[in-house]
Amino acid sequence: MKLVHIADTHLGLAQFQKVDPDTGMNLREKLIYTNFLAAIDRIISLRPDVVVHAGDLFDQVRPKTMAYTTALEALERLSEAGIPLVLISGNHSMPKTRYTPSPFRVLEFHPGTLHAAYSYRYERVEIGEAVFHLVPNMLRPEHYREAYDRITPDQNRFNVLVTHGLASALKEKRLNTVAEHEIDATMVSGGGMFDYIALGHFHGQVQVGERAWYSGSCEYITYGEIGDIKGGLCVDLGRGTVDHVPLPHTPMADLGTIDAREVPPRDVPGLIRQRLEVNRVGPLSMAGVTLCFSDREHQRQIDEKELAGVRRELLDLKIRISVPGEYRKGGETRDIRSIDYLGEFSRFVAGKNLAQGERDFIAEYGSRAISLALEEEGPGAD
Repeated sequence: MKLVHIADTHLGLAQFQKVDPDTGMNLREKLIYTNFLAAIDRIISLRPDVVVHAGDLFDQVRPKTMAYTTALEALERLSEAGIPLVLISGNHSMPKTRYTPSPFRVLEFHPGTLHAAYSYRYERVEIGEAVFHLVPNMLRPEHYREAYDRITPDQNRFNVLVTHGLASALKEKRLNTVAEHEIDATMVSGGGMFDYIALGHFHGQVQVGERAWYSGSCEYITYGEIGDIKGGLCVDLGRGTVDHVPLPHTPMADLGTIDAREVPPRDVPGLIRQRLEVNRVGPLSMAGVTLCFSDREHQRQIDEKELAGVRRELLDLKIRISVPGEYRKGGETRDIRSIDYLGEFSRFVAGKNLAQGERDFIAEYGSRAISLALEEEGPGAD
């Protein structure tokens, strides 16, 4: 039996300021939709028995209309090919309270074969020769273990665990997003119960246990992922093999570091262009480069008009500035999507000289307000 494992597609993600001239849509968002449907066609061509999506299909709790229609189009294509979809909720598209409807309820009205777990509990699905044990993103970290302990493997079928969270082996690579929960090592090891463990949340494609893999995100979501492998995984449960599946995605190029300390500022945009040509970076690509200057004044003398011309040639250009001997705060280059808003607020309140009662009141109601805002707009909203 063969399955394709994908995760973290983040449909609806909009970044940068470029607009598609034909639709008026954010260009980055449109490319993600287009690439996702092309990826579905590529997966269908492999003729798997099942497609497993390990969480964060959508980028927000309340998906945009085009995110919904793209997901439904993908489900339609899989249905026409006779391929069932197994799906769990991730932290981005999971309501943060039990009283908010899940976006996945809409998908269940499609007549295609869809098995979606999003109700904060363990669910079991039998498809052909395999049993899929689904543990979606939970409200609290301890709920993962409670769900896991309910699993009874089927001795006559292949057993596949599908869950969403950060494996304890990768805890130093925390994304610091809302409802990011850690999965303990015993769950990842599986105790010999599972033939495969399909994980979502971490955006790099990596093996974290004997039979446990993150497929990674299909797209580059932040520049922190510039060195990651993107795509999906083709898993043959009978043979016990796991193979990388390249899937369409928006390219991201690392242009390295340019030592501009002895370079006239007017020449810096030209040096960036040279790197783009050497790396064969196309117009609908994202690129990151580090510029090393002797001081900040040197940096400020760059011809911004020429630099704007370079930016127009790309989907996005991320410039990092390095000045030898200059202290740089850790958060200076942090992507806005990685901010732990609740944690930041908690630390802010703790640092104020408040009476205990005042501190507790502000912490409780402030955290509640932030949670509602995140639920409304999604962790990646502007």
